[in-house]
Amino acid sequence: MKHFFNRKDTIVTEALDGFLATAGSGTLARLDGYPEIKVVLRADWDKTKVAVVSGGGAGHEPSHAGFVGAGMLTAAVSGEIFASPSVEAVLAAIRATTGSAGCLLIVKNYTGDRLNFGLAAEKARAEGLAVEMVIVSDDIALPDIAQPRGVAGTLFVHKIAGHLSEAGHDLASVAAAARAAAKDIVSLGISLSSCSIPGQAHEERFGAEDGELGLGIHGEPGVERIALQSASSLVAIMAERLAARLDAGSRYALLVNNLGSVPPLEMSLIANAVLSSSLAKAVALTIGPGHLMTALNMNGFSLSLIKLDAEREAALLAPVGPPAWLPAKPVRQPVVIAMAKPAAGPATKPASRDAAAERLIKAACQRLIELEEPLNALDAKAGDGDTGSTVATGARSILERIDALPLADRAATVAAIGDALGTSMGGSSGVLLSIFFTATAQTLGFGATLPKALLAGLDRMTFYGGARIGDRTMVDALEPALKALDARGLEAAASAARHGAEATVAMQKAKAGRSAYIGRQLDVADPGAFAVAEVFAAVAALFAPA
Repeated sequence: MKHFFNRKDTIVTEALDGFLATAGSGTLARLDGYPEIKVVLRADWDKTKVAVVSGGGAGHEPSHAGFVGAGMLTAAVSGEIFASPSVEAVLAAIRATTGSAGCLLIVKNYTGDRLNFGLAAEKARAEGLAVEMVIVSDDIALPDIAQPRGVAGTLFVHKIAGHLSEAGHDLASVAAAARAAAKDIVSLGISLSSCSIPGQAHEERFGAEDGELGLGIHGEPGVERIALQSASSLVAIMAERLAARLDAGSRYALLVNNLGSVPPLEMSLIANAVLSSSLAKAVALTIGPGHLMTALNMNGFSLSLIKLDAEREAALLAPVGPPAWLPAKPVRQPVVIAMAKPAAGPATKPASRDAAAERLIKAACQRLIELEEPLNALDAKAGDGDTGSTVATGARSILERIDALPLADRAATVAAIGDALGTSMGGSSGVLLSIFFTATAQTLGFGATLPKALLAGLDRMTFYGGARIGDRTMVDALEPALKALDARGLEAAASAARHGAEATVAMQKAKAGRSAYIGRQLDVADPGAFAVAEVFAAVAALFAPA
């Protein structure tokens, strides 16, 4: 896997300096002692309040430095990527932030963190500082394990302890509330990939059709391999295991955490799945979805829940300084607002017959349907190979409606064709042709001749679409054809369309449409221009003198 970095041994310090430089506030600082001592702390800290200190290895951003600020952490101590900070670094953070009110250390239940934070606490106590430590072990992946891991649920403890400290509570009450909260948190994670560490060789252990349930935040394997399936099904499995650990009738806050590389679109879908699962009835507050405690670029997410009481709910809802914290919000059903009714337009004309108009429309549509595969083949040279299918779909939709068209009224018929193409055709082609026919119909309604009206439709289509002659689009055939139709008739229009389509073969580079992204000559006709030429040829043949 590829990463952006300079040197492996300076990734963390450079990242912390970048974080501080862009934090936009003078309330954050770092201790000197780089690179051994990596501590981000509040520059505005009042030591008469209980200091709340946490930390761990880097790679979990925005944890932990991102949560330093009013109402949350007083300081965050960082180690190298996925490595516990040293005893000396933790002790430096305690000394820098702790006054007479004391200090609470919040530690995730990993051996390195327990040992290093624990020894630092003992040394700080030996220096006469009041220090308490709470260990968070919220992961339920292995329900019978003696020492569950501390994962994203730790953030609930940061928020509750930080709130109580900010409100002026003493160390004993802050520590007691933190310990009680830690006991009422459950978390579970799932991922479709492992994470890769900058500067280290990476070998993906996951298969193409599986993921892992119950994995931690350092890339360590999950407790079980799980088959790839719908997001709702995966969430349902997680919800069932989490729900089994909840107290019936209690209210909970839910934290939906992105473990690294899940796109925002998918995270919102996951949140919707959770709030449609068996957990929904218990969830009163939500935090996220978003990046809160990540595992570098792991393609996974975790769910954490904490049982609420009045004090915890007030703490979670209280505003904080760090912008990385996502505010807790009550669960709300989507508000649905009725769409405005369209203004009354001209009444739809009833179906009527006109043999010549019907022959023309059928000939054009049949020819486009016949060209489906050739046009797809042309489009495959420059795009996704669907032009033929797109225009054939539009043509079929017109043929399906032909008996309902007001064929005796040219303007109404052209307008109906524009509406049908705008509905049935996908992509930009349907919109462009709908604009073309809609504008043509409006001009016909003012009494213009059909050629003049078609040119007016072309003007509107090119205005909105942006294509011009020479840009290698259908305009290269359509514009000369319509001008010839207005000046010299149908046979001249068919000839002009053919010459225009042939000219696109030699054009060096497309300047509009998807083909514009290909930096070379394509050596084939533009499929849109080719389709226009074929339609004009078919119509000209239909009305040619016997």
